[in-house]
Amino acid sequence: MKSEISNTNLKELIEQDFLPFVRKPARYIGGEINQIKKDLSKCELTVALCFPDIYEIAMSYTGLAIIYDCLNKMETVAAERVFAPWLEAEEILRNKKIPLFSLESKVALKNFDIVSFSLTNELCYTNVLNMLDLGGINLRSSQRSESEPLIIAGGGQTNCCEPVAEFFDLFLLGQGEEAIIELAELIKEQKKLGKTKKEILSLAAEKFEWTYVPSVYKHNGSRDTGYERRSAVVDGFSNANVPLAPIVPFVEAVHERISIEIMRGCPGRCRFCQASFCRRPISYRSVERIVEIAKACYKSTGFDTVSLLSLSTADYPQLEELTVKLHEYFADKYVGISLPSLRVDTQLKLLPKLVTSVRKGSITIAVEAASENLRKLINKPLKDEDLFAAVEAVYQAGWQKLKLYFMVGFPGETEEDIRQIVELANQLAKLRKDVCGQIGQINAAVSWLVPKPHTPFGWLGQKPKAYFQRAKQIILEEKIKLRANSIRFKFHNIESSVLESAMARGDKKLCDVVEYAFKSGAKFDLWSECFDYDLWKKAFEKFGLNLESAAEKQFAEDEILPWEHLGGPDKKYLLEHLKKAALSFKLSAFLWECEDRRDLLRF
Repeated sequence: MKSEISNTNLKELIEQDFLPFVRKPARYIGGEINQIKKDLSKCELTVALCFPDIYEIAMSYTGLAIIYDCLNKMETVAAERVFAPWLEAEEILRNKKIPLFSLESKVALKNFDIVSFSLTNELCYTNVLNMLDLGGINLRSSQRSESEPLIIAGGGQTNCCEPVAEFFDLFLLGQGEEAIIELAELIKEQKKLGKTKKEILSLAAEKFEWTYVPSVYKHNGSRDTGYERRSAVVDGFSNANVPLAPIVPFVEAVHERISIEIMRGCPGRCRFCQASFCRRPISYRSVERIVEIAKACYKSTGFDTVSLLSLSTADYPQLEELTVKLHEYFADKYVGISLPSLRVDTQLKLLPKLVTSVRKGSITIAVEAASENLRKLINKPLKDEDLFAAVEAVYQAGWQKLKLYFMVGFPGETEEDIRQIVELANQLAKLRKDVCGQIGQINAAVSWLVPKPHTPFGWLGQKPKAYFQRAKQIILEEKIKLRANSIRFKFHNIESSVLESAMARGDKKLCDVVEYAFKSGAKFDLWSECFDYDLWKKAFEKFGLNLESAAEKQFAEDEILPWEHLGGPDKKYLLEHLKKAALSFKLSAFLWECEDRRDLLRF
């Protein structure tokens, strides 16, 4: 399965013909503080951990750092990092025929036993193919030889991975800390026995219910496949593996801080949120363990911020005690505590005590919908009176800026709901004047609903592109009308959201679309300067599909969904959530009784 590792010539090529000509060589040299480098020739299993984006993004992803640490703690296993080269670097690699290589040992991607990708977003898929191509690896699993690496993937997108299933040999579903070790042990042992890739994959599919091996799964048009998968769950999250000496990047990363996951899962059930339904069960790290991790990471990195990560940090039951203990240790070291978006009722209680330890750049509140009625529909219990009380407390505690997250495109949404986004933001800005005599500054981020698999809204199609364009116009017109100059709106790219919706709920037929788009030049689709919507439209048309129709596709209640065999919550449970939302707002037509949804989507 693995070819002979010989990289002396490759290192020379990289040093002489590549690094002197790229704009940011620090992205590609490796050798950072806390890097782990082993002698690959003495290891029984080598793994390339790939992230399909540039260094600065990849080094901010906590999941990659955890798996890197887990695998390298195994005595005879080595894991090295491989990230997507930026455009000018890729051009040099291709022109000089230098294969994509790892940061630690400068070994070509194709010379690893396993090439593993973190899949975090639907728009990273063409970068995956580009990295395989740069590494000299055949794109399709069915086309690879026995000497080529096993190509596997983990991350949030594995629970809805059919649009890229034909490019991977195996997907690891769910939480990876323990599962990746079990999988590595199995592959290592089977490799010693001389088993073929096909034999290893068949055994993994049979032994681990959290693996999805596309070549083994045969969809016969019914649900009785005998191959329903389950997501892996870490046993004892509080003591789960955490890197205590994370790598210190050479290039400033997007999030350069000590990042500690304090809880896993979310007690909330926002009906649009895939993570809140898929990341189960809810589990917590102890205060003592979190403080211990923070101290160790600070000593090994010197970072000046501790970020407490989770889907819903406000629901951590001992948040007040945790922040107090962290402040006691870090206050004289000028290390701040960063909290993500907090639920307003808890935030209101904690703010007076957190003011001395939490950095006061801006406070973020995920409002999602401006009206209480719409919040009830999406199952986000946030009352206006609590929101206003929390924001007032924010201003009284000394914050000047507020960041609000809104989403447009919910079922049952009206034009008035959209206008109310501006009205609500304007009221919250003016609230500061009552506290200190000056209007507050508000950054309002508006995104467009993308129906996600494994959520109650996964059956509903996305609203048409024109709907979002009109909504954006309404918001900007309302801002001018109210003279709300203290509010700065930032809108997510509408066309990116349309593609995301089409890819999110797609099936294996989209593998052809993704490959064609890549070969037509698509890459870095998450970057506005690279994203080409027309290219993607042509890729869909090439195979008799329509991009916008795919995004707006509505599934029937009894339809077999492309993702229902890939972990996630029970389908009946999700349908009950959807029906409750529909019945409470008399929106049954949004389910399966309407032949032409476009009439329902007009303002």
